[in-house]
Amino acid sequence: MTRTFVVGLDGASWRLLEPWIEAGELPNLERLRETGTWAGTRSELPPVTFPNWKCYSSGKNPGGFGVYWFEHVDLEAGTIDVADGSDFQTVELWDYLNDAGQSTGVVNMPTMYPPREIDGPIVCGGPDAAEGEYRAIDSGYTSPPELAAELEERFDYRVHPDPLLSGNDERGAEVEAILELLDTHFEAALSLFEEQDLDFVHVTLFYLNVLHHFFWDEEPTRRAWTLVDEWLGRIGELEDTNVVLMSDHGSAPTTTEFYINEWLAENGYQTHSRTVDDTLQQLGLNRETVLGIAKRLGLVDTLAAIVPERLQQLVPQADGLKRQRKLEAIDLEHTQAVASGQGPVYLNPAFDVDSVREQLMADLREVEDEQGPIFSAVHPGEEVYSGPFRDSAPEIVVDQRPGVHVNDGIGGGTIMSGPDRWAAENTPFGIFVANGPSFESHGELDRISILDIAPTVLAAQGADVPTDMNGSVLPILAGDSDWDFREPLAFDERAGSEDTATVEKRLQQLGYME
Repeated sequence: MTRTFVVGLDGASWRLLEPWIEAGELPNLERLRETGTWAGTRSELPPVTFPNWKCYSSGKNPGGFGVYWFEHVDLEAGTIDVADGSDFQTVELWDYLNDAGQSTGVVNMPTMYPPREIDGPIVCGGPDAAEGEYRAIDSGYTSPPELAAELEERFDYRVHPDPLLSGNDERGAEVEAILELLDTHFEAALSLFEEQDLDFVHVTLFYLNVLHHFFWDEEPTRRAWTLVDEWLGRIGELEDTNVVLMSDHGSAPTTTEFYINEWLAENGYQTHSRTVDDTLQQLGLNRETVLGIAKRLGLVDTLAAIVPERLQQLVPQADGLKRQRKLEAIDLEHTQAVASGQGPVYLNPAFDVDSVREQLMADLREVEDEQGPIFSAVHPGEEVYSGPFRDSAPEIVVDQRPGVHVNDGIGGGTIMSGPDRWAAENTPFGIFVANGPSFESHGELDRISILDIAPTVLAAQGADVPTDMNGSVLPILAGDSDWDFREPLAFDERAGSEDTATVEKRLQQLGYME
């Protein structure tokens, strides 16, 4: 049977890559495009790691699994909780391949932590597999658990680079660590694919997008893509193997930083309370400066080991309070709306939601900078999301104009500025390439949805496609493909799914819960 190797290229966009392809600098990527089928993709809103890696693997929009960004916002309960992989209530591509008798592996894909069991290895990655702000996780990130030690012994495997890249002036050891990490993740994934004779493997190059964010198309990013292209050459030589390339979203040069919660306060939709962070900010004490000092003194690991996570979180970021700490700076009783970053806006049910939403959407559509409207579109949540978890969706979703970074920090004091730390921001426009025995060569297609990838891969592997996937099988399969539609697996039938108590116990063991 033909096998499939999927390479997830976090934040990849044709806008970045085509100049290098045209210059002949990425010959293996160029060959895969020319001899296969390729397209631009459209991500789900917001175009960010959480939720779009799971949109890919489930074939569903976020209303199908209940995670809309890196956080859960419940203004009725007055809570903001950070999401992890256990919060995604969905069956995935590999579960259906397993159900069809095929073995699978998933390496370094965000949204997979904590790890669960499938018929094959899981190696967690991305921003969710981390012990703290300043250090990488060193245990508990694989299934089976003993795989971690094997990877570390054979490949000196790391989930995250060391030292971490934290600013665009860090072009030495931090960049070298990322390049080494990308190389290691490729090597581990290919080794697992070959040695375990897997029918399917997916590997994500998460730190590619970190380089995009800090450097866009400058030399560190170019070096990373040269490395990726060399690996694509090796993978493309595998016998009887499909190669699928895809990204969770795209990227584009940052032109504008828009602090949406500061704007909400300025325009009467949000009321702020004074916190100790205001004083710390006035003293110039923030997480970025502390991390920079710790790195210069070689104390990152020491501080991570001796300073509890809850104390690390008390040091404000330069652009304000984020995640759970936003509510500390908000007088919720007098606040109508609270925003997450990069798109979602939640309304306080204590107010007249319909009238607040109508006025707020109209006001958001009027926000402009010197290049025009900040948002390409402003949507009611129910027009964007569908599925069993739509009731927990944000009431408003903004589609940030390419180049705009919607920042959710509270307390920085700025509403709009030029680029801050990020040279590039996410866009909804990613990439897709399919090449191999199961695919016809159609050249360029019109833009597809990220939701089309899972059903297409299933069909290419001869596995049936569940009827609850929102995407469609692309008309690119070679020959008479042997697949049909099927009833979906129930979430509790998912391989290795755990009840809440088991997940909570594991999080306690790994230090994520008191």
